[in-house]
Amino acid sequence: MPADFTPDDLKRILREGAGTDDAVDLDTDILDTAFTALGYESLAMLETFGRIEREYGIDLAEDTLTDDLTPRRLIAVITGQLSGTPAA
Repeated sequence: MPADFTPDDLKRILREGAGTDDAVDLDTDILDTAFTALGYESLAMLETFGRIEREYGIDLAEDTLTDDLTPRRLIAVITGQLSGTPAA
């Protein structure tokens, strides 16, 4: 199990699992943009959550998936679980 989770890890999982919208460039500064604005609706996010859970051996709470969830917030939640310090 990997010990950390980076923005590049998230981008890789998004591309592999849910793909990318042609109008969105994940290589720009997207950390504070809601996933819904990036074109990732709930089904795509559930696929992303499942991939993260399997690869990193963690459980992401259902209430983590909100309409205003951003990559920065999701990375903080994952990093908190990996380090044993849940994000506030």
